[in-house]
Amino acid sequence: MSVTKESNGKWMAQCWVKDWTGKRHHRKKRGFLTKRDALGWERMQLMQTSPVNLLFGDFVEIYYEDKKNEMKPRTMYNKKTMVQRHLLPYFKDKLICEITSQDVLRWQDAIIGKGYAEAYKRQIQNQLTAIMNHAVRLYHLPENPCGKVQRMGKHVNAKMDFWTKEEYDEFINHLDRGDRYHMIFELLFWTGMREGEMLALAPEDIDLERLQIHISKSYYRIERKTHITSPKTPTSIRTIDIPQFLADELKEYMGRIYDLQPGDRLFPIVQESVQHKLKKVIEQYGLKKIRVHDFRHSHVAYLIHQGVQPLVIKERLGHNDIRMTMNTYGHLYPSQQREIAEMLNRQRKGESNDK
Repeated sequence: MSVTKESNGKWMAQCWVKDWTGKRHHRKKRGFLTKRDALGWERMQLMQTSPVNLLFGDFVEIYYEDKKNEMKPRTMYNKKTMVQRHLLPYFKDKLICEITSQDVLRWQDAIIGKGYAEAYKRQIQNQLTAIMNHAVRLYHLPENPCGKVQRMGKHVNAKMDFWTKEEYDEFINHLDRGDRYHMIFELLFWTGMREGEMLALAPEDIDLERLQIHISKSYYRIERKTHITSPKTPTSIRTIDIPQFLADELKEYMGRIYDLQPGDRLFPIVQESVQHKLKKVIEQYGLKKIRVHDFRHSHVAYLIHQGVQPLVIKERLGHNDIRMTMNTYGHLYPSQQREIAEMLNRQRKGESNDK
């Protein structure tokens, strides 16, 4: 490895690197304005050519760089937080090519000993597995040491809480119709949109004549910075038909906002404000405890109670696949096994009478 300053005042970097077969290659580049830039290029050559010989902490940076265009900022932020908290303390200074299945087992024991929920332990495990799989697929790591170890944690469906229409009515009646939060919770309950989708809404997204809301973006906030991005998935970009009474409420609400522009957010607040308001009203009036996201579940439960079919609900929620809808809400549909058996019995009796 060598970084030198040339007669023209610029910097040159060169190094020898080995590929995964052990063959050595010479790399050189001139014209760097600073020594720092030359050293940075040299470091990237070493990492990208033979990353399996890097420390786990260094390879993680390559992984982030490779994945930065695939993930939304919020997803990347959550991933980095989990890796920083649960992976780097154990693997940061260990060569990625020397991490063994035994190392993974010992790491699992340490994580399990902290008493995390099964679903959270599975999420932590998934982070390590994904990083090691990336090294296998793209950087010639012979095998993923996680593959020989039983996966930590279990996939546990989170308990689904929701309000019935009667429970929701009791809640919303405690809010002033002219209050911002009254409009927020009306939208969440009657449309099933996600909280981020609701907080990103602007007048230009609402067609009061056609009674429609167009979902094309989502709001979230990370480290005190506001982000407006595309929704969770491509199928989340959708149009939701709304009832006339909700359109009337929206028209009234927007009419009270001074100098409201087409691109202005209807609700210029953060997620925590909505969560705090919900919690405050629930505690004040002794209502059943639910989360803001449970308004989405409440909307679906109400539709199912009204006999709406799964495919229609899938489209309304913006799910990628009908299986996602059924896996999440299928248990809310009443069983029709008895009705099927009785139908078959009637059919059989009808055939017997015809003979």
